[in-house]
Amino acid sequence: MLRRILLACAATSGIGLASGTARAQAEGGNVTVLYAGSLVNLVEHAIAPAFNTAGQGTIQGYAGGSNKLANEIRAKLRRGDVFISASPAVNDSLMGPGNGDWLRWYVSFAQSPLVIGYLPTSRFAADFAAKPWWQVLQSPGIRLGRTDPKLDPKGKLTLQLLDRAQTVYRQPGLTQRVLGAPDNPAQVLPEETLVGRLQSGQLDAGFFYATETTDLHLPAVTLPPEVAQAAHYTATVLQGAPNRQGAIRLVAFLFNGPGQRLMRDHGLNPVPGVVTGALDQVPAEVRSALAQ
Repeated sequence: MLRRILLACAATSGIGLASGTARAQAEGGNVTVLYAGSLVNLVEHAIAPAFNTAGQGTIQGYAGGSNKLANEIRAKLRRGDVFISASPAVNDSLMGPGNGDWLRWYVSFAQSPLVIGYLPTSRFAADFAAKPWWQVLQSPGIRLGRTDPKLDPKGKLTLQLLDRAQTVYRQPGLTQRVLGAPDNPAQVLPEETLVGRLQSGQLDAGFFYATETTDLHLPAVTLPPEVAQAAHYTATVLQGAPNRQGAIRLVAFLFNGPGQRLMRDHGLNPVPGVVTGALDQVPAEVRSALAQ
């Protein structure tokens, strides 16, 4: 899985970030974030620099499918301070003694609808503006990309979208015609590389969250309410976090003014923080941020 080290702020802003990084390391230490691959741009280019500049700490991030990250946490293959998932159900799989007791609470912070992003230079680009999306996806020769439904919530939502569409639009077999097998190797790609495949021209279209297409200024088809699906992002501090205090500061940061603005700028819809799990285990700093 792609390993992303989010300390390259100086290369992007160029305003004294070397000293800022040193100060953040001294004051807040390194915070390891395991996060949904659809948030790469938000974490790398917005949250990490802002958190660093504020002297809260530096962020070392690992991006990947939420289910895949959860599997690695359970298998003790990946250790982190904060876990950011694109599906509450993934968090539930880490709660309780039977699941390793890796987390005892989590809080929702944003949503992002599933969209169909497409390459503006693709020969199918004009069709997306002129025809029903589900017809375009069945075009001979169209190259589609999506994520693995077993490893990533976006892949699962893609299946749900097509299954719903075949009922709503009375198109029996639509899912099979568009996707082939659920694990079709011609379509299924790691979440953290899917956008890059589209941008490089290897794909004509793919299933993304709006935050991804917004960040990269890619044209996208907004799906109608009768079939729409969405990511529901959550954050938590993992049990046994090496830098628990830094993790608490980062989760709280998501709910303060700058954190909320950054999410909106990157195409996310912030939502009121609703806690699931043991309320008495939620750190006081996080509870205070939720009350703002």
